[in-house]
Amino acid sequence: MRILVLGSTGFLGGHTAGQLRALPGVRLLAGGRSPAADVPLDLTADPEILADALRAAAPDAVVNCAGLVTGSPVRLTDANARGPAALCEALAVAAPGARLVHLGSAAEYGPTAPGEAVAEDAATRPQGPYGATKLAGTAAVTASALDAVVLRVFNPVGPGAPAAGLPGRLAGELRRAAVSGTVRVGDLSAYRDFVDVRDVARAAVLAATLPGPLPRVLNIGSGRATVVRDIADGLVRAAGFRGLVEETSGGSARSSAVSWQCADIGAARAALGWQPGRGLDASLADLWQALPGAAVPAAR
Repeated sequence: MRILVLGSTGFLGGHTAGQLRALPGVRLLAGGRSPAADVPLDLTADPEILADALRAAAPDAVVNCAGLVTGSPVRLTDANARGPAALCEALAVAAPGARLVHLGSAAEYGPTAPGEAVAEDAATRPQGPYGATKLAGTAAVTASALDAVVLRVFNPVGPGAPAAGLPGRLAGELRRAAVSGTVRVGDLSAYRDFVDVRDVARAAVLAATLPGPLPRVLNIGSGRATVVRDIADGLVRAAGFRGLVEETSGGSARSSAVSWQCADIGAARAALGWQPGRGLDASLADLWQALPGAAVPAAR
């Protein structure tokens, strides 16, 4: 089975590619703008150019992990909205029988009712350009005639977490701080659904390889809401940090607008036979250990 992964050098794409590479009977094709890519491909190109590359690759499935979390509205639109739309148009011409697995985002939902788990049929009210552009990408995929599924990923955490998200950023700041120093963060009182990146990758692998039709959208999360302060506490334990974490810097506008997120993952369990397998403490410990130069905390 030939599976093309777009964004294979990123956080989600790297773990997804790694799991596919280890799967018997799968030939992994890495697609991207890098000269080293198996399939040279740029989602900002015209669909006709994309179709030529896809026709040559002849994939049985495409997993689109490409996208941007931060950047100007124009760049976010190119990567998160226009890119998936162009990919769908090109696939319809060059590989209409291929399954498309597209990674969406919980940011597409926007504010949800505190204390409730959000299902895939909930209203979508994104609060900024990132969520809005991801929702536009999802709309392009679900409106296509392709065999396609959007995995709406909640808050991935684990080894390799980028500084664009709180876990990766805080881990980097703890590493740079003296063991008894001070790290300043924004308000940590919001609740989020954190899911291990390797569990996300496993969901993507299942979605790409399982036979038969799948629902158009599936939530991928832990099914639990965790106060963000627990992320800081877990990383402090993993780092053996004995200093202070102060909630004194300005928080993000999105955190204040979206105080609660929790995924209903029943549909993913039913469609994929999937459920998360790693707990948050293990995810945070592995995130810390994967940092360059991270030390194992001494027993206390």
